[in-house]
Amino acid sequence: MLPVRQPKRVFNSAGVFTPAGKRRRCVSSSSISPAPATNTGPDLLDSIPDDLVVSILCRLASTSRCPADFVSVLMTCKRLKSLATCPYVLSRLSRKAIAVKAQNWSESAHRFLKRCADAGSLEACYTLGMIRFYCLQNRGNGASLMAKAAINSHAPALYSLAVIQFNGSGGSKNDKDLRAGVALCARAAFLGHVDALRELGHCLQDGYGVPQNVSEGRRFLVQANARELAAVLSSGIEARSWLTLPQPQIHHGCPLLSDFGCNVPAPETHPANRFLADWFALRGGDSPGDGLRLCSHGGCGRPEIRKHEFRRCSVCGVVNYCSRACQALDWKLRHKMDCAPAEQDAAGGDGEGNVQIEEGNVNGDNVLVPMS
Repeated sequence: MLPVRQPKRVFNSAGVFTPAGKRRRCVSSSSISPAPATNTGPDLLDSIPDDLVVSILCRLASTSRCPADFVSVLMTCKRLKSLATCPYVLSRLSRKAIAVKAQNWSESAHRFLKRCADAGSLEACYTLGMIRFYCLQNRGNGASLMAKAAINSHAPALYSLAVIQFNGSGGSKNDKDLRAGVALCARAAFLGHVDALRELGHCLQDGYGVPQNVSEGRRFLVQANARELAAVLSSGIEARSWLTLPQPQIHHGCPLLSDFGCNVPAPETHPANRFLADWFALRGGDSPGDGLRLCSHGGCGRPEIRKHEFRRCSVCGVVNYCSRACQALDWKLRHKMDCAPAEQDAAGGDGEGNVQIEEGNVNGDNVLVPMS
C-alpha cells in the first residue's frame, strides 16, 4: 500500500493557509483595460439663453402646419414645454396649429384654445368664438371673442360678425342691422378678405343696407375675382389644372372666374368653418335640429339659430345660404349644375347674373335669385 502524499501547506503573509496547487496569480493593474468613461458633460440645450429659445419657438409656432408640430415640442423636455406654453409663444400660433378637429373635441382642447385666446392669439379668439357661438350655444361669449379679434383687424372675424348682423343671428328677425353688417364687411374687404369683397359688391349692386351703386359693386366683384386668381397663382398650381378654353359668352354682370374659362379650385376652408361642418355632421348631418338648416355651401358650416334665418334659392327652393358670398361660391362649385325649377314658371332671375333679395314671402323665408 502506497503512502498518501500530503499537499504542501503554504501560509501567506497574513497567516492564512492556501493549498500550494491553487496559488493565485497576481495580475498587474496595467494589463486590465479601463471601463468606458460616461459622458457626464452639461447638456448643450441648457447653455442656450431662454430668450433665444423663445424666439425659435415663436418661429416654429407661426409656421406650424398642424397641431402635431407644436405638440411634439411640448413632449421633448420640461424646459421646452415650459417655454413653449408662455403667453408670448402661444400668441404666435398659426391657424393650422390650433386647428382642433370636431371628433377630437374635449375639455382639454377647450382649455388650450382658451389659454391661447387669453395670451392674445387672434386666430384662437376667432376659432373659439365661432365654436362657442354656433356649437356650444354660448352666444354672448362667442360674439365677444370674435369682437376681440375684429378689433385687432382680424378679417375673418370681421366678416363673421357682418354675417351675424345681416341675419340677426342670436336674436329675432327684427335684430338685423344691415348698416352695421355693411360697415363690418367694408372693413374686412379693406383688409383683402375675398368673401367680404364679394358680399360688399352684391350689397352695393342690390342696394342692400347701403345706397345702390351698381358700378361700384361691380368694381368690388372684379377685385374679389382678381384676389381669387392671385391666390391660385401664388399656390403653385399648374395653369393646365385650372385654365380652360373660354367659351364666347355675353356677360351683363360680373361673373366669377369660372365663367371666363378659369376653373379656379375652391379656396382653402378656414379651420373654424371646417370644425363647424364636422361638428354638425357628427350630430345629425345637414340639419342641426328643430327644423333648422345648415348653410348649403360645404365650406361654411354655419347653422341657423332660428327658423328661416338663411336665404333660400327662389328657383329650386332646396338650398339656402347664410350670405351672398356663400351662394356665389356654391353656385360656381356645385349648384349651377343642380339647380332646377320646381315648376316651369318658378324661375324669376333677372338674367343679368345679379343676386337679388326678396323679403317676406309666404313662408317667411328670404329668397335668393340664383346667378345666371
